[in-house]
Amino acid sequence: MSATPPPPQPVRRLLSINVAQATHVEIQGRRILTAIGKQPVSTEASPARIEVKPLGLAGDEQADPSVHGGLSKAVYAYPIEHYGFWQTVRAQAGLQAWGEALPAGSLGENLTLSGLLEADAHIGDVLRFPDCTLAISEPRRPCFKLEAKLGFKHAIKMMAQSGFCGFYLAVRTPGTLAAGESYELIPGPREVSIRDLFRAKMQKQAQSD
Repeated sequence: MSATPPPPQPVRRLLSINVAQATHVEIQGRRILTAIGKQPVSTEASPARIEVKPLGLAGDEQADPSVHGGLSKAVYAYPIEHYGFWQTVRAQAGLQAWGEALPAGSLGENLTLSGLLEADAHIGDVLRFPDCTLAISEPRRPCFKLEAKLGFKHAIKMMAQSGFCGFYLAVRTPGTLAAGESYELIPGPREVSIRDLFRAKMQKQAQSD
């Protein structure tokens, strides 16, 4: 009998780098400072190199350091694999045409990645790129700014239910990044996954609300 071939390995690539400056916007009747409006500055079609510093990417800001940013949450990554879900929800709400692509950065992420979902991303795992390394630190906790970014109510609830949260990264080795690069996943202790920690945090939040 022939041996069963191993399952195919995911294609781990950096598809887009997205940044934004903090600006004041009107959200739910309040004037809020936010940098959730990330825009691509490096894509596979135009792979500009972006500097990665200990506190984040060159050209990027975090409006509320108590929630985003700092050494442990310097960079936010989101899997491209979840984009189809959000595209469908927005199309159902009449916010975009069916089949229309959602631009990179639409979830407020700095890095739009392929090949790494929350169940396979563990606290302490390292993403090694050609010129820098980033360590997975914690899941993203959605707030009302996500609903403003995506354009519909219940986005927070849908992220909590789906577990499609993405993850924060600490800068282990500063350097540069460019869209189109592949990255290697270096396992850490593998004790707690982003998916499990996110679910635990959301359950605790629901109990306290």
